[in-house]
Amino acid sequence: MKKILYLVLCLTVFLRSPLSVMAEEELPESRLHAASACLMDAASGRVLYGKAEEEPLPMASTTKIMTCILALEEIPDPEKTVTAASQEAASQPEVRLGVREGQKFYLQDLLYALMLESYNDAAVMIAEQVSGSVEAFAERMNQKAEELGCRDTHFVTPNGLDSSDAGGAHHTTAADLARIMRYCIRLSPKADRFLEITRTSSYSFWDADQQTIYDCVNHNAFLNMMEGALSGKTGFTNQAGYCYVGAVEQGDRCLIVSLLACGWPDNRSYKWADTRTLMEYGFENYQARDVFDTAFRGKEIPVEDGRYPEFPGQGAAYVTADLNLPEEERSLPLLLGKEETVEVRYDLPESLQAPVKEGEQVGKVSYCLQGQILAEYPLYAVSAVERADYFWCLGRLWNWYGCRES
Repeated sequence: MKKILYLVLCLTVFLRSPLSVMAEEELPESRLHAASACLMDAASGRVLYGKAEEEPLPMASTTKIMTCILALEEIPDPEKTVTAASQEAASQPEVRLGVREGQKFYLQDLLYALMLESYNDAAVMIAEQVSGSVEAFAERMNQKAEELGCRDTHFVTPNGLDSSDAGGAHHTTAADLARIMRYCIRLSPKADRFLEITRTSSYSFWDADQQTIYDCVNHNAFLNMMEGALSGKTGFTNQAGYCYVGAVEQGDRCLIVSLLACGWPDNRSYKWADTRTLMEYGFENYQARDVFDTAFRGKEIPVEDGRYPEFPGQGAAYVTADLNLPEEERSLPLLLGKEETVEVRYDLPESLQAPVKEGEQVGKVSYCLQGQILAEYPLYAVSAVERADYFWCLGRLWNWYGCRES
């Protein structure tokens, strides 16, 4: 009996050990239905959790977040009239608005049709208005993806229908899709407008000639499933399966979840379950901490061959390297786990060579976590230091000796 009690006691201690607690905080992949998933900190762009997050897969109508943000940025007038200029728009498969060739709409109405009902013909009309053709718009989408740091994304269509071209199949990765959503809700100059559209529950509009009225209902059910839900886009094709990308903000934390290949018909609810699982994991295990080094107030760097303030031996040429940031912007909130610590690295030379211009970048400061750079800021010369050439030295000698004789 004593041996049995001893074994039970040991087992209890083991189960309550820090090692066991750490295991409970980890998210086992078996809890997720999606073949590929990503949980991202919207503030920093850091991937907090990934499951095959770099694997290229089709993304269906989640494509339309890129179509929407490009249209908002490149056509600033929401009242711009958009015409179904080609048969291509009118011939798009379900789900569709049902436009007729030559029919006219206002851009802002098409954006609601695009993001709430996910209409494929609306996407084609927008693409043709922005770039002249679907092919040209796909090139612009790929260019934007590259600008955003996407590593393995290739757009062929503006609506996400399964397709391919000389560059390959229409695809992205869960990590890239999260990066695009981060841009849409945080970094784009049209982020507020994007959020306004994607958070709207229902929307009605007429075509430009007041002939037909259309009603749209938002199919992003997750907006009503979790406190702080900001935005999101669903998607489905036969090749892609169910896909989703969405964002939730609670207090000082904003998380993005992207899911690819999250089940097929009869698994419609998998994407909602996976999104909740990842969001809850993120909010339970990561807290916002401001890691900015507010104690740093510049560092002096000697300048070789620079004009010094006094005679040789009595002074030297220095320049102060500092951030060109006002006090209110000296902040870097990051989502960190309980045991995570950010390392601050200052990369500055031992000396500089004159001349040094005021405002010239002379170094940088990096904030790193486990070898990954999360943020980087340049350090600039606060003042200029001219080169101490022959004539300047001669003048200094003249002034010094003149002062001594007087």
